This record gives sequence, structure tokens and C-alpha cells, in this order.
Amino acid sequence: MQKQIAFIRPKPWPLANMRLSEIIKEEFRDCNVDVIDIKPLVTHNLWILGVNAVITGWQYAPELLTGKKLFREAFWRTPFMFKTVKRLLAKKLAGRNYWFTFQMQSLFDCSLPDTPHFIYTDHTHLANLSYPGFDRKSLYEKWVDLERQIYQNATISFVRSTNIRQSIIEQYKQPPEKVACVYAASNVQFDASITEGKSYASQNILFVGADWERKGGSDLVEAFKLVLEKFPKATLTIIGASPNIQLRNCQVIGKIAPQKLIQYYKSAAVFCMPTRKDPFGIVYLEAMQAGLPIIATNTGAIPDFIQDGHNGFLVEPGDVQGIACGIMKLLADENLCQLFGRRSMKLVEERYTRRAVGEKIHKYILESLSVKPLTKTQFDV
Repeated sequence: MQKQIAFIRPKPWPLANMRLSEIIKEEFRDCNVDVIDIKPLVTHNLWILGVNAVITGWQYAPELLTGKKLFREAFWRTPFMFKTVKRLLAKKLAGRNYWFTFQMQSLFDCSLPDTPHFIYTDHTHLANLSYPGFDRKSLYEKWVDLERQIYQNATISFVRSTNIRQSIIEQYKQPPEKVACVYAASNVQFDASITEGKSYASQNILFVGADWERKGGSDLVEAFKLVLEKFPKATLTIIGASPNIQLRNCQVIGKIAPQKLIQYYKSAAVFCMPTRKDPFGIVYLEAMQAGLPIIATNTGAIPDFIQDGHNGFLVEPGDVQGIACGIMKLLADENLCQLFGRRSMKLVEERYTRRAVGEKIHKYILESLSVKPLTKTQFDV
């Protein structure tokens, strides 16, 4: 009889949710994978939405009124919603003999009694404390204990980056042997032709990000003004966001389909997204895959894949002068751009492909299901 796997995700989007389900299907191709989306289970019950809206308003009233919390985020972080999702999932999955369950992200506890359970996440709530300027009052303090249950009930928590592994171990007091860093795969797979005959003479700087302020867009614009003083032919291309900018040599493209990104990566000389806060930043991997040198910030998961002076430059969030300096170093040296780009492509191929991520997840799951002892050294990175 074919083994059954339940793959549970909040919703199909973002793209990573779909990509990971594809990876699980590829790695466990002899199994039947049921894909379950959480949000439709909830939104089809209007009474749940109504009751939780009242609870959200009551529980977080002071923070909502002062703007320290947003209602759309607080709505999914109430004990009522946490317990309701667990109950709805248990009812949905009842009577099915799953080999194991696998969930995307750590917003809910999707584990079942007596069934091995695995998590893949790019964040923890307490990891926010590591971001510069983060106001602790913005935390959902009472919800953190519920989040801790998610990691406690997991057989293994898979994470995209070493900083999140450290967070689960140190901030949530979980055993190191239960947390494995398997990294993440780029959402877009470029053909090798994108880097054939790659030139870095365009002096085009590329930014890709939808959340303009959080992704450091304003900082980049200020840095670009400094760059123009020494490199008057330099250009800045902005994709994803649509800020109102009146600045020479600056082109705002806005939101486009993922498959259309390739032409912009191909024509760029430098990629720069000086984010102020980011759980991961999958677009960095796309830029690295395209052979671009990177200017990024020393925060979150970024130091895992951008090494200062090796395949790009790292600056502190908000350091406009540092951003400009890094860009100018690259625009002035095409050979350095090529070297950084080549190193980035090598790292992506070794660590950040579907094959690499899938093989790691597959290996750890099979070892845990065969009751083979897992040691700390297996999970060290």
C-alpha cells in the first residue's frame, strides 16, 4: 500500500509554499502527498472569523489603538485561533494513516498524536529581537508560549538559515539535535545562458522587493544619489515596489511576473537590496544565480550566503554611506564583479538548489523515521 504524507501550509502563496510541496513530492515520489491549506479551513467558517475578530480586538486593544500591532497580523495570533486550527486540522486528517506530516512555517501546531511531524520555517517570533530598532512591545508575548509548543511537538524543525536554528535552540530551549539547517532553494531556476558572456559594464544597479521601506529602498535611493556624483552614467532599476521617485537615471518597473525577471538580472551589473528587516530574502539567491555581486545588510539570514569581501559587501542596516561605497567599488572594477558573481553561483549550486535542499530534508526524515539516533554533529553547520 502506498504511504501517505500530509503537507500542510498556511496557503499556496508565497511561491516558496508551492515549491516546497513540489520538493517533498519529488523526494518521496513513491508516496501520496496530500496538500492541505489552513486558511480555507478557517475562512469557510464565518462564525470562527467573527468570534476571533472580537477576541483579537479585546486581547490586543491597547496595541491596536496605538498602532504597535496590525489587526491583520494579530488576528492569526490568538490562543483561540491557535487551538481552532489544531482542532480543524485534526478533524480534516482524522482516519488517515499518515507516515508523517510536514508543515510550512511555524504559525500553528499542525502535529498529530503518534505521527512523526516536521516543520520547515524561515523565522521565529523571538528572532525579531535581533533586528535593529525592533520595539519589544511589538511582540506577541503571550503567543510565544504557544509557538514554543510547535517546536516541542516537532520531530525535527527544518530551518532556512543558521540564525533561526540558533533562535529555536537558545530562545525556545529546544535540543540542538531536533533543529536542522537545510537552507532554501531559489524560487526561479535560470538557464545557464543568463551568465554566458556576462558583462558588468552596464553600471546598472538592480533592486527587487515589494515592501519598499522595509527592504531598504529609501536608503538605496539616497546612496544612489551619492553614486551619481562619481558615476554619472550609473542607472538604478526598481522592481516589485512602485515608489514615487523623481530622480535621473532611475527606472521604476513595479510588479512583474517572476519569469520576466530574467531580463533584468541579465542586464544588471550589481544587485542591491539593503533590507532593514528580512526573515530570509529569496531574491538574493536569484541574483546570485544570475552571477551578480551583491550589496546587502548584515542582518537575518543574509550572512549565510553573502560573505563580506568574498561575493559581495555587507553593511549595517540604514548605512547609506556604506551602501554607496560598496556600489562604487563594484562599478569601478568589472573583474571584481565577475569574481564575486562566480563565487555566488558556486555557493548557490552547492547549497541553495531544490536538489540540495530536498536531499537534506529527505536524509534527515528517513533517519528519524528509522529511529536511527540523531547526534548534534549531524546538524552542525
